[in-house]
Formats: sequence, C-alpha cells, structure tokens
Amino acid sequence: MRGGSRRIDLAVFCDHIAPMITPIPRPSDTLGAAHDRVYRTLRTRIMHGEFRPGEALTLRGIGKMFDVSMTPAREAVRRLVADGGLNLSSSGRLSTPELSNERIEELASIRALIEPELASRALPRAHMALIERLQTINGSIAEMVAKHDDVGYIRTNLEFHRTLYLRAQAPAMLALTETVWLQLGPTMRALYARLNRTEVPQNHRLIVAALRAGDEPGLRLAVRSDVTQGLRMLAV
Repeated sequence: MRGGSRRIDLAVFCDHIAPMITPIPRPSDTLGAAHDRVYRTLRTRIMHGEFRPGEALTLRGIGKMFDVSMTPAREAVRRLVADGGLNLSSSGRLSTPELSNERIEELASIRALIEPELASRALPRAHMALIERLQTINGSIAEMVAKHDDVGYIRTNLEFHRTLYLRAQAPAMLALTETVWLQLGPTMRALYARLNRTEVPQNHRLIVAALRAGDEPGLRLAVRSDVTQGLRMLAV
C-alpha cells in the first residue's frame, strides 16, 4: 500500500458487481418468450371457445393481435397445429377445427374414458376446501348462464373440471385431457349457443354430492354424463 491507496482485487470486484448487472437478453431468448406467450394465450382462447368452428386466421393477423413479428407467430401456430388446436390445409389456409360427427364422437369417448378416471383419483384428496371451491365455481357458472355468456360459461365449466382433476396428481392424463378440450373449444362454443342453458348443469351438483359422500361409482357416472351428453347431442 502506497500513498494511502489500496489495491483492488479485480476478481473480487467483478464478483461483487456481477449480481447488480442485468443480463441483456439474447434475440433467441426474446423470440422464445414471445412465441410462448402467443402460444399459451391463443391456446387458451381457442380452448375457451373465443373462436367459432372453421374460423380463418392468418399469421399476419395473429402477429398484429399480439404485437409480435411473424417469427414468434409462426412458431406458436406450428405448435397449435401439432396440438390439433388449429388446422393448416394443403393450400396454406389456417383455421380453427371444424369437427365432423365422427370426430366429435371420438373426442367425447376419450373424455368419457379419461375424465372419470381423473375424478376417481382425485376422490381420496377431495377435502372440504376443494368441495367449497367447486361450489364457488358453480356460482360463477350460474352468473355466466344468467348473462348468456357462452365463452364465460366454457371458461368456468373447464375451471370446475380442472380444479377437481388437479387433485388427481396425474399430470400426463390432465395434459391429454386439456389437448382434447383445446380441439373441442370452438365446437363447445357452438354447442352452448345451441343449448341456451338456464341453470348450472345438474351433473355438476351430482359430482359435488358424490365427492361429499365419497361415492366413487356415483362420481364416475356423474363425470361421464357431464362430459359426453352435450357433445353427443351435436353428433346426432
């Protein structure tokens, strides 16, 4: 040490200031975050029936909708086509699914197989807080019915099922179920518009009652009826 000055250890100094420096995101990171945001938001909107069956979309329109460039819009669309949430024709036309009766029947059958199993697995973990939460969601569904809000109805209806199925602790089965919901979203919009409901589905009340009673057969039956009855009306 000379003249009252101190030597600064450069390595120690750099270690000290490193946490204070915000890294500049690489272009690939920024694009990845943008495409994931577009994918997740658009996926949710399709699942909730915000688009009608066969509704046309464009990459340019999606980019404008989310204020992103063509690259993240294209990547999000690629993933949604792979999920079955969007259709891409051989001519390049992009649209929401427009399902045939056979396809509706197939997807209803998948729901009838998987969702009662998810509910059954959730039953041992169906504490009172869960049951009360489901009752609250049923109240929200009733509000959507009163307002004739088809999209709000689908959103709260799926929230009811997802809240129950999360207690199953079966993430692979739930992910598959949500892919089916995604493919059915626009069709569900058409279904609920046709049904013109005036109250919460009776099967929701039966589901809650079966959970309270610990009635597994009754729970399976109520879930199976709830997830298939309306869809099969469309396939008639």
